[in-house]
Amino acid sequence: MRRVARPSADLARAYALAAVRETFEETGLLLGVKQSIPPAVPSELWDGFAAASVHPDLGAIHFIARAITPPHRPKRFDTRFFAADVKTIAHRLDGVTGPEAELVELVWLPLADAARLDMPLITRTVIEELRERIADGLPIERPVPFYYSRRGRFVREML
Repeated sequence: MRRVARPSADLARAYALAAVRETFEETGLLLGVKQSIPPAVPSELWDGFAAASVHPDLGAIHFIARAITPPHRPKRFDTRFFAADVKTIAHRLDGVTGPEAELVELVWLPLADAARLDMPLITRTVIEELRERIADGLPIERPVPFYYSRRGRFVREML
């Protein structure tokens, strides 16, 4: 919660839940634990979790990095990057990816192969950070990098 205007446990939880929900919306992958009773859902955005009786498991989500796009770019973002082990996938809804969707295809690649794809520098940088974290055993106490631009210079600040 460092470098956040109003830090709180609720805000940290909201970021992780948003990552879980976005993963489902864009890939059809439900991250969590399948149970016999469906979770209570706050909105229709979570209906897939209720239908599949999947409860999000935020303990399995790893915060990897934060990045803010440099000023003067046509598209700007302030995002957090999260990762989860494939074992966290409790259910998959087919038909979410395809020609009419945000993602055309969902493929699994080793991180070394993914890092060689044509992608923004920040994505490649975060993939390398993830590789290092996995090699270290994904320790929760390890500081997280925050990437941003200050006076035209790329900054990597550890949080």
